[in-house]
Order: sequence, then C-alpha cells, then structure tokens
Amino acid sequence: MFGLFKKKDTAKEDNVTDHKDQSADDVKTAEDKVRDTLRVQEEQTRPAADTRGQRVEMDEFVPPPGMSGGMTPGGPSGIPGFDYSPVDPNEDFKATGGEPLESGVPVATEEAIVAALQTVYDPEIPVNIYDLGLIYGLEIADNGDIKIDMTLTAPGCPVAGEMPGMVVRAVEPVEGTGEIEVSLVWEPQWTPERMSEDAKLALGF
Repeated sequence: MFGLFKKKDTAKEDNVTDHKDQSADDVKTAEDKVRDTLRVQEEQTRPAADTRGQRVEMDEFVPPPGMSGGMTPGGPSGIPGFDYSPVDPNEDFKATGGEPLESGVPVATEEAIVAALQTVYDPEIPVNIYDLGLIYGLEIADNGDIKIDMTLTAPGCPVAGEMPGMVVRAVEPVEGTGEIEVSLVWEPQWTPERMSEDAKLALGF
C-alpha cells in the first residue's frame, strides 16, 4: 500500500513540474511577442533616411498601428479620463495660459514652479513628469512670464496633445506667474537615464 501512495505522489509531482514548465514557456512566448510588437511599431514610425544617413522629413505623421484602431481626435484614447489627442512630431505644438503679472507683484520662484510640475503625471506612468525627466527647459522672466520646454517618453503617446495644457493648468495657480507658454519638443530624444533616482526606484530601474 505504501508503494501505491508513493507512486501516486510521484505522478502528481511530475504533473506539477510539467505545468510549471508550460507556464514558463507561455510567459517567455508572451514577452517575445511584446518585444516583437514594440520593435515593429518603432520601425514603422521611424523617419526614413537617405543613403548618406541624413534624416528625410515625412510628408505626414503616421501613428503606430496600435493608435489607429478606431481612434479619432477627441475620441476615446484607451486611457480612462483622456481623449485621443496625438501630435505631429514634425510640427510645433504649444499650449498657453495665464495673464500678465501686475507690476510690483513678486515673481514666482523656480522651486514653486517645480513643485507645480511635480503634480502632473503621465497618465500611463505612475511618476510625475518632472522626476521622469520630461522637462527640458524652464525660464522665468523678470515680469513673471514662464516658458517651459517639455517632451514625452515617445512621440506616439495617444494623449500627447493634452500634456502641455495639463502643465499650463498646473502652473497657472502659482502666485507670481504671468503668461505661460509650454512647448512640446522632441530633441534630444528622451531616455530612462533622464529620470531622477526616485523615479528609477519607483519604476524598478
């Protein structure tokens, strides 16, 4: 009888091992598929180059395949709370707001503006845009006017057109700010190395 139980347990263990091996194979297959999909999207959206390696401007912006599935500007983006709002990386894109600062009013400090920027989050990443390294430039004029250059982790972001406006709305309430201009730029290209140490820790880098 002991031998029968022993044999039954061994068969069960073999079955568990086979199941674990199959699960590991399924995970690897899924990871490979994701990597292949990202590579294809990157190749399809990358500007063409001539034989001398110089960039050739594209006639129009062609969004990645995953962005065009029934989406139209102003329609659902696939991200809760946001409309589909892509931008053409070959064209200037700006958002403006605020009002001229009254004479004699103290101008906002850089620390105050940075604190406001840290309240804005990329809707797909749980880290604020400042710590993500998406703010490329911040200028505060003597009259309180603010100019900000920002980028995104990728030009194909389905809500790219909303992000500069989100930044304007975050900075407007800061005391001592005048007119605000936020420009979307793509050079240099964003890389994970631009993130703060806190952001890297939060995202597991």
